[in-house]
Amino acid sequence: MDNDLEKMAAQCRTFTKEMVDNPYRGIATFFGLPYTESLDNLDIALIGVPLDLGVTDRSGTRMGPRELRNQSRSVGIFNHCTRSSPCVAHRIADAGDVPFRSVYRIEEALDDIAACYHGVAAAGVTPITAGGDHSITYPILKGLAPKEKVCLVHFDSHCDTAPPIHGCGCAHGSPMKNAVEAGLVDPKHSIQIGIRGSSEPLWDFSYESGMRVVHIEEFYELGWKGVIKEIRKRAGKRPVYLSFDIDCLDPAFAPGTGTPVAGGMSTFEALQVLRGMRGLDIIGGDLVEVSPPYDHAGITALAGATILFEILCLAAGAREKRTG
Repeated sequence: MDNDLEKMAAQCRTFTKEMVDNPYRGIATFFGLPYTESLDNLDIALIGVPLDLGVTDRSGTRMGPRELRNQSRSVGIFNHCTRSSPCVAHRIADAGDVPFRSVYRIEEALDDIAACYHGVAAAGVTPITAGGDHSITYPILKGLAPKEKVCLVHFDSHCDTAPPIHGCGCAHGSPMKNAVEAGLVDPKHSIQIGIRGSSEPLWDFSYESGMRVVHIEEFYELGWKGVIKEIRKRAGKRPVYLSFDIDCLDPAFAPGTGTPVAGGMSTFEALQVLRGMRGLDIIGGDLVEVSPPYDHAGITALAGATILFEILCLAAGAREKRTG
């Protein structure tokens, strides 16, 4: 390691040579971060959840975490907007994937996720998650068991508050409803952004519970700066969980997803809204529904990894603010 890298390493609480090496070299971890099987001495853990038993259409998101790791090496670990890296102040690692007893029974798999994140919470670690389909958000919140109901900031083309469909109430169309009913999410301080498409009749729960639903048409009427104001008004100083379904983006920017819906926002607009959330008390977040088999160019996974990095930066800033 040359002198410049040694100097950089000395300034960071987290450093590996892979973070600054050519993206195609070495074993792919999230952003080139160190890999660990232990949560000891960590502040933030990036975790993969390779599960897509909850999909209603095109499967393949079980392959999302692996491709997000690959593409994240091209994203890097430096934020050009803040001109800083979360690795300077925090101990961050790729903590691998959630272990499953079975990937053939969705209820059992979701219980495994909840158990894994219970351990994350017990260790005092902030989790940033790469999915997987959106069914995973409910057991993640269940495992974290926040001390008070969280404000959910949810980017998606679907509200994911559907009643049970085809005899299943835990698929990827229902996690937000499940989280509200379990007392984990405060709907009156939550917001869902980018909603559109023919599934609208399924989302009555969002309106009846008091969630703020920003359809894509309103998103463009308000502009991304106006949407940031709506988020901040809803969240205030409350703990925030951020969940981003990649199908919130228009399929032109994210074709590799299970339920694409035309007419979404651009990657740039999504990033601007996320950056406008700096200072909120982010306790965790996820990026879900990247399905690599439907995008052989890796466009979707690159967008997803970039968004995942912004979520990491938000969580790092919030943790630093909480701990002083």
